[in-house]
Parts: sequence; structure tokens; C-alpha cells
Amino acid sequence: MNIAVIGTDVIMLTMNKFLNDIMWTDDGLFPVIVQDDTSSRVLMFAWMNREALELTVREQRTVFWSRSRKKLWRKGEESGHIQYIKEIRLDCDGDVLIIKVEQVGGISCHTGRTSCFYKVLKNNEWTSIDPVIKDPKEIYK
Repeated sequence: MNIAVIGTDVIMLTMNKFLNDIMWTDDGLFPVIVQDDTSSRVLMFAWMNREALELTVREQRTVFWSRSRKKLWRKGEESGHIQYIKEIRLDCDGDVLIIKVEQVGGISCHTGRTSCFYKVLKNNEWTSIDPVIKDPKEIYK
């Protein structure tokens, strides 16, 4: 059993066999596609490390690894747009996950849109096709 210290909390992490079935990158990360459970729309892409995946499974909400901030982050911790786990799928090569979620508030993108994939290539230019549901300035105060 591993022990993780998060802030002042000591959390016991059990070693789960499923973590050994994943093809982690050399820097200990794993690509994750997040998909809406109802519509099957791709909402976002992110990275997880072992601890993030284990916490995701335990808490039944998405927890990712921020490569820029070098720390764990729980989706919705600032915005309130939490992603509750409905299903986790591993691809045949063991090198990418799809996590199907219930997206709280209908917003998964920090730009205030439903999906982070809101740009479409048209006439060799990226065109935004999805509206902003809520101004990010109102989300991230």
C-alpha cells in the first residue's frame, strides 16, 4: 500500500492491478480522452499519472495531472464543472483511456464552452463553431 500526502491529509492508496496494465509514458503519464456519457461528444483531452487515475477511480470524478503546474487537479475544483465517472475504457494497446462522464453544468472547457474541441478547420482556417455558454471571467473569479 502506498501513502500519499496531499496538503495536510494522509491518504492511503492501494496498489491496483489495473494500473500495471497501462502503457505509461517515460515521464509516467497517460493520455485521457473525456467523453460525455449521454451524447458521446468528446469534451476534452488531458493527462493522468498513476495517482490521478487511482484517485479518479476512488473518488468517481476526474482527477488529472497538470504538466504546466506539475500537480494534480480535480476537474471543477475552481469552476464547479465537475466530471462524474460513468465508465472508464482502456484501448487495445493499453496506451490511452476514454472516460465517459456526466459533465456538471454542461461546460468542460476553460473557455466556457461545452467542449474543448470547438474549432473546425474550414478553408484552411480554424473557425469556432460552439458558443460560449458562460464567460470564463464569471467562472474563474
